[in-house]
Amino acid sequence: MTTVYDIPADMFIRRVAEELKKNPEIQPPDWAAFVKTGVHKQMPPENDDWWYVRAAAILRRIYTDGPVGTQRMRSAYGGKRDRGSAPYQFRRGSGSIVRKIFQQLEATGYVARSSAGRTITPAGRSFLDNVAHSLKEEAAEVAPQLANY
Repeated sequence: MTTVYDIPADMFIRRVAEELKKNPEIQPPDWAAFVKTGVHKQMPPENDDWWYVRAAAILRRIYTDGPVGTQRMRSAYGGKRDRGSAPYQFRRGSGSIVRKIFQQLEATGYVARSSAGRTITPAGRSFLDNVAHSLKEEAAEVAPQLANY
């Protein structure tokens, strides 16, 4: 059985983002094209599909670290704020982005709310494990071809 832990995170998140794009429940809000992802950032993200990538990354974090809440996810997506000549200080990421993505993932049925925080549902676990399994199968198909070179 292939799980999320068996696939490198960068490959996995890209594939889950592609799958989430197909889901009508996951849609970036109108303001997503203009918003920064935190006060520590100077510009909005350059990737047009950043909303789906962030949703995929949050879904993976809920799977691996759950249950998680908004504050914990804000800390995970925070960074150093440039304060000019003063030393850098850590600032948390945007809470609104995390909350909206949590709500959209709940609407798809992949995440459930509990008193301890958001947890992955069996449907969400199945979705992520199926994506991981398909990635592993693709890697197995490519590997024999590379061995001939």
